[in-house]
Amino acid sequence: MKNSILYITTLFLLLFGTSQLQAQHINSKKNNYVVLSKNIKQLKPVLLTANALAKEDGKKYGEFYVIICGNTVNDISGNSDFNALLEQAKVQNINVFVCGISLSKFNINPETLPSNLEITPNGILYGFQLKKKGFITLTI
Repeated sequence: MKNSILYITTLFLLLFGTSQLQAQHINSKKNNYVVLSKNIKQLKPVLLTANALAKEDGKKYGEFYVIICGNTVNDISGNSDFNALLEQAKVQNINVFVCGISLSKFNINPETLPSNLEITPNGILYGFQLKKKGFITLTI
């Protein structure tokens, strides 16, 4: 009798316990996005796109990152339009990064950048690392 109860309990746990774990794993997948941009003027359409994706994805919407690389880093310091877009990105929980290599190449002092702009040492490498983590990537 004890063995029968043990077998039935084990069978029950195997059948229903593991199927629930698999369903939770599938349902917890989020759509995470990263955009690598060489033009800060693209931030406005990127924010609009992020907003549309958040609505479309619903509960599956995860993180959204923007990485800015290249010559366009020269256009960041003192740019009030860009600063306003950074504030909008913050409201939308979008993380905006600037490439440290680009800053070095174009002799941009990081202290002249807006405080809510994060610096990643190597924007391209960071983009690849996020892709390996399952982020959906786009380069514009």
